[in-house]
Amino acid sequence: MDRFSIFVGDITQSNAEAIVNAANESLLGGCGVDGAIHAAAGPELLEECRTLGGCPTGQAKLTKGYRLKARYVLHTPGPVWQGGQSGEAEQLASCYRSCLHLAKEHRIQSVDFPCISTGVFGYPAAQAAAVALRTIMNFLYEHETPRSVRIICHTEEAAKIWRQTYNFWYAGTKADRL
Repeated sequence: MDRFSIFVGDITQSNAEAIVNAANESLLGGCGVDGAIHAAAGPELLEECRTLGGCPTGQAKLTKGYRLKARYVLHTPGPVWQGGQSGEAEQLASCYRSCLHLAKEHRIQSVDFPCISTGVFGYPAAQAAAVALRTIMNFLYEHETPRSVRIICHTEEAAKIWRQTYNFWYAGTKADRL
């Protein structure tokens, strides 16, 4: 499927039109991907985020990319894993869907996602990949924009999980519809 791919790398070095920040609800920076994106974008990102009034889990907000290669940052607070019985899957799906809708609304053609909620928020990687892939693939099937979506995994181990999940659900005839 030529509109979706999985890579290992540093999302702050992405040349996509927009990258996704796995943020906290304050949008004021944190650790992991969130801290790395804020550090790479420079203090202007924090200044703009202060004007946004935060963001609820599962929703998304758009800022400029400032010193990043990416023109935009889509900020989305993911759910904290609480065992899987507290609506985490629905919230995680909403993160991906909200970012994709925002990208479509702003005519953003390429979006790179990190593995949302799988770091300090504790979401199990295989379960997160299944939720994210279902959401992304359904969106790409229904919409022409964005033209390119990539998952940027921080480690080869994470990428292996994502690739296995993708191959299980979307290889062959399922991917042909995209």
